[in-house]
Amino acid sequence: MKRVFLTVLLFAATMSGQDAEMLRHFDYDKNAPLDIKEAGVEKRGDVTIHDVSYASPKGGRVPAYLVVPGGQGPFAAVLWGHWYMPGSEFLNRKEFLEEAVALAPSGVVSLMIDGPIARAGHVEPEDPLDEAHIGDRVQTVVDMRRGADLLLQRKDVDPKRLVYVGHSYNASTGGFLAGIDKRFKAFVLMAGNLSDEVDMKSKEYQDFRKQVGAEKVDAFMAKYAWLDQGKYVAHAAPASVFLQYARQEEFLTPQRAKEYYAIVSEPKQMKIYDAPHSLNAAARRDRIAFLVKELGLKEPDPAVIARVPEIPQPPAEKK
Repeated sequence: MKRVFLTVLLFAATMSGQDAEMLRHFDYDKNAPLDIKEAGVEKRGDVTIHDVSYASPKGGRVPAYLVVPGGQGPFAAVLWGHWYMPGSEFLNRKEFLEEAVALAPSGVVSLMIDGPIARAGHVEPEDPLDEAHIGDRVQTVVDMRRGADLLLQRKDVDPKRLVYVGHSYNASTGGFLAGIDKRFKAFVLMAGNLSDEVDMKSKEYQDFRKQVGAEKVDAFMAKYAWLDQGKYVAHAAPASVFLQYARQEEFLTPQRAKEYYAIVSEPKQMKIYDAPHSLNAAARRDRIAFLVKELGLKEPDPAVIARVPEIPQPPAEKK
């Protein structure tokens, strides 16, 4: 959880409301070619998994899985964002692959990208206040927006039925997207930080500030005041937001989840599960039920959903 905790602490903000200057940090050239390239194809019955990549506006390429059901559509579309859990073999686009394949026969095209940290050649800075973390965060949001472009340019996708699902670090990414990009009909945000203003009140934050140095931390936070997810997710409406949190957490506790929930705009709902940060099968069932309702999908086979493997929770890092 060390990286997750540091990520949670990195971004604080004092900005009140949204303005054009804040949103411009996530701008990109919407007319630039996506330059989609395919590296391979896998068939699973009527479902096709395309191993693709597309150009990132911030440089390099974005590896992704594109999961397409059989038939002509129009299909709903889901953009998935994986967690950034150290020690997990699913710290990449594989986290939601089986879930997306199980959901495809209900009429869903899915895109799962590798975030910047999961890409070849990425070097993780040791300093939690290294500005490279800011670049990674902005690139992640922009790469997701380009992922939405990829989905919505498909003739078999219904542009009115696009949803984002994100876990942990990429739940926070969804918090940004909720206020920035109004093409999404709904969001599922799983076990992620959604307000730095809330987190700054915690003992953990105060200890971090004291350890690193108050002057240094405060200067960093002032410089990047626009990176508070709460300032964005508070403006998610008219999109619906479903929050999923876990009881077996040291930092993202149920109490903190309730404080996040209070910030999110309506319509919204939240469930808390007796699970670790990875969540569990009950959360998956509820998540899929939410997607079925929001996207007007055909009900998936419960037996198929039950066979989707759970994501293992890596052992806690030694302090």
